[in-house]
Amino acid sequence: MTKALLLVGVGGQGTILASKILSEGLVEQGYDVKMSEIHGMAQRGGSVTTQIKFGKKVFSPIIGLAEADVMVAFEKAEAVRCLPYLKEEGVLVVNDHEIYPLPVLTGKEEYPTNVLEYLQKKVKQCKVLKANHIAAELGNTKAQNIVLLGAVIKSLGLEELAWVDILKKHLPPKLHELNIKALEVGLNL
Repeated sequence: MTKALLLVGVGGQGTILASKILSEGLVEQGYDVKMSEIHGMAQRGGSVTTQIKFGKKVFSPIIGLAEADVMVAFEKAEAVRCLPYLKEEGVLVVNDHEIYPLPVLTGKEEYPTNVLEYLQKKVKQCKVLKANHIAAELGNTKAQNIVLLGAVIKSLGLEELAWVDILKKHLPPKLHELNIKALEVGLNL
């Protein structure tokens, strides 16, 4: 059976790094894995979307409407934007974090209100995490992606893999300690 994962966020949140680490772990687990990433205006704070499919045999990473088994939203408004891609019985892991796009920063638009309440009404399995806050307590908010990665690994039941070794391959040594802690916290959420 093929599983579909959708990771959504804003440029600079580490969405693609988390996707690469997750994909490598899935390959090590013996799955056929396909990954696709869409950067948009990521360097300008725009949307970043990564689609991952894994299973015995996967032909395309592309996820259509109502096909994602799990969606991980690094920013809560991005969860709303991509919600149509989540299956009705799918799992949403959402970071309770706001990043204001340029139209909001310039006062031309307002950031949507009651986003979490809306998501919790729409999604039966909605897990809200304060990954940004957790990462800040660990010493660096940039580790929020690894906190979320740990939570997704847990929700997929893949904790037994050597995730620390995979993590170390993708990060410079000076970031290992912080990100290993972030992964452990995410796995325990």
